[in-house]
Amino acid sequence: MDQIVTALKSCTACSAEMPETAAFCPGCGRSMRSTQRALGKVGALPENIAGALAYFTFVPAIVFLLLDPYRKNRFVRFHAVQCLVLGLAAIVVGLGLRVLGMAVFLIPIIGPLLMVIVDVAVILAALLLWVVLIIKALQGEMFAVPWLGTVARQDADLPN
Repeated sequence: MDQIVTALKSCTACSAEMPETAAFCPGCGRSMRSTQRALGKVGALPENIAGALAYFTFVPAIVFLLLDPYRKNRFVRFHAVQCLVLGLAAIVVGLGLRVLGMAVFLIPIIGPLLMVIVDVAVILAALLLWVVLIIKALQGEMFAVPWLGTVARQDADLPN
């Protein structure tokens, strides 16, 4: 009987052995993907501060994409593009909720209550995501939001 031999590698954090294709360490849970981190300064700002500032409305994101030292930096460009993509997604979700709200408001008593609950849940989720993205940028990480972050990764020429 043939045995399948898998290549093993060790975790850099806890030295646990795992398959070469593992995405996370089974011992400590650390991601095995190589993440790019903010290392230096771009323009007058450190990279991590510029990346975090990109999430404060769409204005800094557009400014960072237009100004020369910032638009050439992959870290800042990634966060600026991700901010704009998330802003567009928020507009689409908001419009979808308005259309759904008009239909659900026709249901007496339960309809308006249901829409208030859904609206509050969506707003809290968006606020939580916004805070997480700012914290990740301040930590120097290129945290990509599933589905939407791939657009930002492609624009910044990063591997998925």
